[in-house]
Amino acid sequence: MDMKEFPRRRKKLMDMMGDDSIAILPTTLIQIGNIGVEFSFKQDSDFYYLTGFPEPEAVAILIPGRANGEYVLFCRERDKKMETWYGRRAGLEDAIKLYAADDAFPTEDLNDILPGLLEDKERIFYTIRDNAVFDQRVVGWVKQVRAKERTGIHAPDELVSLKHILHNMRLYKSRQEIKAIREAVKISVNAHKRAMKACRPGMMEYEIEAELTYEFMRHGVRSPAYTSIVGGGENSCILHYTKNSDELKEGDILLIDAGAEYDKYTSDITRTVPINGKFTIEQRTIYDVVLTGQLAAIEQVKPGNHWNDPHDAAVEVIAEGLLELGILKGQKEKVIKDGAYSKFYIHHTSHWLGMDVHDVGDYKVDIDWRLLEPGMVLTVEPGLYFSPTRGLAKKWWKIGVRIEDDVLVTENGHDILSKDLPKTADEIEAIMVSGH
Repeated sequence: MDMKEFPRRRKKLMDMMGDDSIAILPTTLIQIGNIGVEFSFKQDSDFYYLTGFPEPEAVAILIPGRANGEYVLFCRERDKKMETWYGRRAGLEDAIKLYAADDAFPTEDLNDILPGLLEDKERIFYTIRDNAVFDQRVVGWVKQVRAKERTGIHAPDELVSLKHILHNMRLYKSRQEIKAIREAVKISVNAHKRAMKACRPGMMEYEIEAELTYEFMRHGVRSPAYTSIVGGGENSCILHYTKNSDELKEGDILLIDAGAEYDKYTSDITRTVPINGKFTIEQRTIYDVVLTGQLAAIEQVKPGNHWNDPHDAAVEVIAEGLLELGILKGQKEKVIKDGAYSKFYIHHTSHWLGMDVHDVGDYKVDIDWRLLEPGMVLTVEPGLYFSPTRGLAKKWWKIGVRIEDDVLVTENGHDILSKDLPKTADEIEAIMVSGH
């Protein structure tokens, strides 16, 4: 990401905050795996969005209109001994030089310096999350300032969550952000193709996951955007199946939901393939219903349509398909109104995509669905899942199909970012044959 992107974001946020306010953003906590071992650190998305600073144990302070600098970063100092053990640190100097902080102080100095920065501010922008200890520190700093009110110093009396305005900013992707998402998608498309070509009966689900991971890492992706879902047979009907431990069997279907994270931006792609390279009649029938529903949903992704239009389009197609196959009985309007289709189509069609795989941004504004606008990125992923169920013909059992693409809303419609990954049943069979 171009480092010029971050000052622009901070300025936009501070313009909305106003000069009588201050924002406080801490990093994610370091998570300990066991004694002497830490889990891989993943920076808080809001913190990174505004700073580009990748290290833990830091706090960003934004103070609109402050004469001595509007962006103050508290971070770890350089420490030769600790850097020998755990790697290089930016330190105070590079916090300013590389990460464009107006001023930088050691994290240990927060208690001494921050109360002074709160003085005579009307409101604090701070989002309460999962760090109860830091929440209490914020309260403590405010109390320190209040204790000085008899000297004429005013303490903030309003706490405003950063969540609403910051997450609304993150919903609209810049050119740099779209470029990063495109690269994440490109890497993921290659990984899915590799998995399709490798797949054959007798393999283990985790072997397919290994193919995905290899393709991710050979392009510099150190971790997937989320734990890859690789479910064969009945496991394809478990929406968030991540054990990936079973054998892939002849005649079964395989659902692969996997995406790379590139430069802090994610992709999220799902394809469903026949393990032996050839769909059965029943598998292809269900696949084509889902695909038709997905294509109808994607057509609804355009400026001026609302968030739920793609879902409504997918539901209508899928409900009609289930009725035609005799899996559901009755009239389409009633099946949709009563939600009878949701026994097999369990989830919503879309979610926002960005720095987080289920990215931030409200789906409704007040009581109305949000209108789609250029720069928004969302997934389109209808699915049908047929676990062995009493009353369901056995020929449909163990068929779970989900087809997911990442879609950018453009000025004139949409751009399917993952369009280079085969999607029709014929295309999938062709690429799988080519790998055998």
